[in-house]
Amino acid sequence: MSDTATQTCTLDNPVESFLRSDRIPHIWCPGCGIGTTVNCFTRAISECGLELDKLAIVSGIGCTGRVAGYLDLDSFHTTHGRAIPFATGLKLANPDLKVVVYSGDGDLIAIGGNHFMHACRRNADLTVICVNNFNYAMTGGQVGPTTPIDAVGTTAPYGVCEQPFNLPFLAESCGAVYVARWTTFHVRQITRAMKEAMSKNGLSFVEIIAPCPTLYERRNRLGSGLDRMTWYKENSVVKNGADPRDCGIEFQKEIVCGKFVDKDRPSLIDLLTAKKKSIKAKTKV
Repeated sequence: MSDTATQTCTLDNPVESFLRSDRIPHIWCPGCGIGTTVNCFTRAISECGLELDKLAIVSGIGCTGRVAGYLDLDSFHTTHGRAIPFATGLKLANPDLKVVVYSGDGDLIAIGGNHFMHACRRNADLTVICVNNFNYAMTGGQVGPTTPIDAVGTTAPYGVCEQPFNLPFLAESCGAVYVARWTTFHVRQITRAMKEAMSKNGLSFVEIIAPCPTLYERRNRLGSGLDRMTWYKENSVVKNGADPRDCGIEFQKEIVCGKFVDKDRPSLIDLLTAKKKSIKAKTKV
């Protein structure tokens, strides 16, 4: 056999240059969807042509919160539920930065829910990426504010009876200028949504439905991570421009995906800049 025939083919991993290799292997379980979202995010960064020294990633506590520690970017792993306040301060201190908040449904919408709503109201200049796996995955699978009615968790062994948040509707009703939702099956759409979200002026929000096979899927007898990817493929309905109020998620019912909101209004930075100019003009008079 010739030397040419025995040579192995090596290909560069496009994600590897964005990772802190010394932190690998990661803590995420087999079948978890968070790694898929990171893959999409790194591709979105590459395709956007963003200057990496002007990009900052902020996350809170939880499985998705570990993203900031694995990305070889300027990153901040903050306290539980406080990623958005940290990120807002970072953006106000250095408006030239592109600041991305990357965390889970428990961190952003439960303990951090008040901050999320006010960031949307203010139209803070942030891109918020929420990986929603319907439970508190890092701490044992307790139910949270996005767990569908009738789903089971460690704190609801007979099923949830409380109405969950519809995250696209929550974001839109509070003032977000960009709102999209996809599942981890929709990798190309996620990448495109992340690119669009990072190009917006103001608060952009991308929800990604992801499996947690170790806890949520196992307790609800929904199969493996691969089983869920098949389920997402067969049960997701793309409705770009759908009214967010009609995009709530019910247990084992179809998931409405797409880009729901894409509009423009003055961002927090715009408003503060205008106020500063107004004060200076009055002071001169």
